[in-house]
Amino acid sequence: MSTLALRIRERAERTPGAVAMREKNFGIWEQVTWQDYWQNAVLVGHGLLALGVQPGDRVAVHSENRREWLFSDIGITAVRAVTVGLYPTNPAPEVRHVLSDSGSSVLIAEDQEQVDKTLEIVNELPDLKHIVYIDPRGIRGRYTDPRLMSWEEFLALGEEHRAQHPGAVEERAEQAELTDVATLVYTSGTTGPPKGAMLTISNIEFVIDTLANQGAFVDPPASDKDLIVSYLPLCHVAERVFTTWFNAAVGSQVNFAESIETVQVALREVQPTIVFGVPRIWEKIAAGVHIRMSGASRLKRANFALWMRVSRWIGRKLVENEGNHTLATRLAYAAGWVFLYRPLRERLGLAKARYAASGAAPIAPEVLEFFMGIGLSMHEVYGMTENSAIATANVAGRIKVGTVGEPQQGAEVRIDEETGEILTRHPGTFAGYWNNPDATARTIDPDGWLHTGDVGEWVDGTHIKITDRIKDIIITAGGKNIAPSEIENSLKSSPYIKEAIVVGDRRRYLTALIGIELDTVGDWAQRRKIAFTTYRDLTEKPEVRELVQQIVDETNTKFASVETIKRFTLLPKELDHEQGELTATQKVKRSAITEQFAAQIAAMYDEAPQEVPA
Repeated sequence: MSTLALRIRERAERTPGAVAMREKNFGIWEQVTWQDYWQNAVLVGHGLLALGVQPGDRVAVHSENRREWLFSDIGITAVRAVTVGLYPTNPAPEVRHVLSDSGSSVLIAEDQEQVDKTLEIVNELPDLKHIVYIDPRGIRGRYTDPRLMSWEEFLALGEEHRAQHPGAVEERAEQAELTDVATLVYTSGTTGPPKGAMLTISNIEFVIDTLANQGAFVDPPASDKDLIVSYLPLCHVAERVFTTWFNAAVGSQVNFAESIETVQVALREVQPTIVFGVPRIWEKIAAGVHIRMSGASRLKRANFALWMRVSRWIGRKLVENEGNHTLATRLAYAAGWVFLYRPLRERLGLAKARYAASGAAPIAPEVLEFFMGIGLSMHEVYGMTENSAIATANVAGRIKVGTVGEPQQGAEVRIDEETGEILTRHPGTFAGYWNNPDATARTIDPDGWLHTGDVGEWVDGTHIKITDRIKDIIITAGGKNIAPSEIENSLKSSPYIKEAIVVGDRRRYLTALIGIELDTVGDWAQRRKIAFTTYRDLTEKPEVRELVQQIVDETNTKFASVETIKRFTLLPKELDHEQGELTATQKVKRSAITEQFAAQIAAMYDEAPQEVPA
């Protein structure tokens, strides 16, 4: 039987000097070999054993993506404990919920910011016995809580334990069973407190077999020649797949950026071969292209405009041909490669990308078409935490833009005839929600089908199109069922729109709350000499409202009359995770938004605002 820990040990024995990961610190890429990786994971395991961690105990990690995250994850699983990931942006109340709900006994925190969040609520966490901090700045010498321990002290404890109990970690790792829970992945919590999904060793091995061993998503199959940039939070199941599980399974090299703000720089320097991003990332990259070109010389702008017109034609043809080139598109792309696409893709960090995927939320077809037009092999995929991110995927040569693809190997997928809900069944289905059997029973039926909560339909009998979440379907006053996500994604395909929330449940018509993209709209305003000071000030400019009105009008032409936006309001601020408006994965919390902006919504319907019960 294989596990993540045993796979890392095998690579350390087979290719000890090969590079497993790189991390950029102070502008310099530092390498970690497979031997270094395994030895650090072993020290983490011994440190946990010294702290009394037993099989099944939960150990939490609260950090940005970095080498210590992976050392910790593998060390935790090596001693048969359970990794609990927290989002770096989780505020203290969410930290309290995850640590309390999981009953974590040890927390590995990145720095003072994360330690402070825990110490703020530590008295409400009776199970938490130890807090290990990675970065000592601002902590060492200033904090006196006896639970605190530096990363160096923790590894030294591991060294001491290894000297006294040599081979203890390896012995524990070899006792692992397929039913062991390897990690708790907490859901984003769009409709309530996050729930801890239990993913087992068996679940993870199914993912590896489906995606890596069978080469089900990329041809030729992923290997140790592939490069990946890790930047999405590692507590998210999709990033864990690409950063940790792939790395262990095929030996792909992981590269950690210095921060989420410098991802674009890391992409340019690494030029990864496999790229995964949520729609917000792809939308931001596409919008950034237009911002940069607006400040270029007249000749460069003319060259850009010409070859972008060609790329739009190429993109449309590729969409029509399921991602397959014709002779004409190949010739057009070859010419465009010389004049624009090669330098553009190098600038974006996508010159060597042989596979790119978008998942975790719906994405506008126009965004996919943009990247396909400049030569990127772009695929929309679908999965969720509860099915270990395995459900459907678009495959090269059989891409249907607007769908999330066809069922992946080993996965059963069907659509409920009565509700339209997408159901999946395969060995990657999670073991249930931690301490929540009722929610588990509502999610997995007696026949083993996982109820995803997504509504979908078959396209050509082979591909799945997701129309929306069941809970988000709008029923108008006229009884018309409307899926808002398609309208919202069409609006967000504009480089000027960051957020769009369609409203209209039980009302006469649809309206929208729209958040502008500050960078692109700000650049647009400056080029027109429209002065502004703040985000709110920019949204109040009549020229900006007119710009957004044009985008809304263009979107409305794509939909039936009942599905068009009759009025809209510009949000006066950017939505924020810490204020409860977004989840940690940047998904909009609709209930929180409609409550917070109730007055603005009421005004769009000429209603008196309803008072929210205290």
